[in-house]
Amino acid sequence: MFDKLEDLLIRYQEIQNELSEPTVINDQVRFRKLMKEQNDLSEIVDKYIEYKDTKKNIEDSLLMLEEESDAELRELAKEELSTSKANLEVIEKELTILLLPKDPNDEKNVIVEIRAGAGGDEAALFAAELFRMYTKYAETMRWKIDTMNVNENGIGGCKEVIFMINGQGAYSKLKYESGVHRVQRIPVTESGGRIHTSTVTVAIMPEAEEVDVYIDMNDCKFDVFRSSGNGGQCVNTTDSAVRLTHIPTGIVISCQDEKSQLKNRDKALKVLRSRLYELELQKAHDAEAAARKSQVGTGDRSEKIRTYNFPQGRCTDHRIKLTSHRLDDIMNGDLTEIIDSLTAADQAAKLANMNESA
Repeated sequence: MFDKLEDLLIRYQEIQNELSEPTVINDQVRFRKLMKEQNDLSEIVDKYIEYKDTKKNIEDSLLMLEEESDAELRELAKEELSTSKANLEVIEKELTILLLPKDPNDEKNVIVEIRAGAGGDEAALFAAELFRMYTKYAETMRWKIDTMNVNENGIGGCKEVIFMINGQGAYSKLKYESGVHRVQRIPVTESGGRIHTSTVTVAIMPEAEEVDVYIDMNDCKFDVFRSSGNGGQCVNTTDSAVRLTHIPTGIVISCQDEKSQLKNRDKALKVLRSRLYELELQKAHDAEAAARKSQVGTGDRSEKIRTYNFPQGRCTDHRIKLTSHRLDDIMNGDLTEIIDSLTAADQAAKLANMNESA
């Protein structure tokens, strides 16, 4: 492990030297590439330097204990030694996690699809609340939301919502949200006061670039139609909405959020590209049995991942057996505890799998 860390440190120093060369500064493509590589390495290099400094502190403290006769200075050396040893253990664990293979999609933007499942109008109402929850979370992360399509049911619910979240590391945070979200509560449409169970499916897809997925436009059929729902005069009175059908896969995407037909067409292609990319990721995921063991439920839309129980004010993530009684905060976008716990569980599983393979 430490040989690899030393190599990374040397490479980091080489990049810093290259970035100061005039020929590199004048070559913007190479300059951006090196800046990205430097940024990717900076966290682990900083942690490794901290590790080396802590090791040096331990050596200095041991040397002082051997050579120093003054009782007060020896006591200070013992305290420093104890603190440094404790810090070293923490840093070693952090370095091990930082050396885990990174998901190449972690830094990408995401396209989120929320669909009402079992439960009729109640499922649609909860789909709208999940949309609000993710919007609130994105706001706390200073990410930008770009709505692509909303299919409302007329009573404040959404049969389907498709939107993009633009922000650094969006996929790394939200990739564990794919799956079935179950809600248990008394619906506003229920006169008898009985608790109902409804479901909503959430799909989180990394935004795919054109270099990731090639789309043959001959495989695409575009239809235009008049937008429905809220959106102002232009949206509702012109044929600006676009329906894209990908003939080989049968995927159908509708976009009507923009007033411009061209903008809706571009958005529909973005969604298609990400769906096709997700299909390829799923194939790779299914083909790697060992990798499946080291993942905490990412990408499977049929997996029931979480239950939101309103009468008891609790939210339970079934994959990691985490129960929180802060349901109101969670529905208001405070997902930090859940996402951090899922990330930690995934890292622990990957470490265990790596140790088994070693």
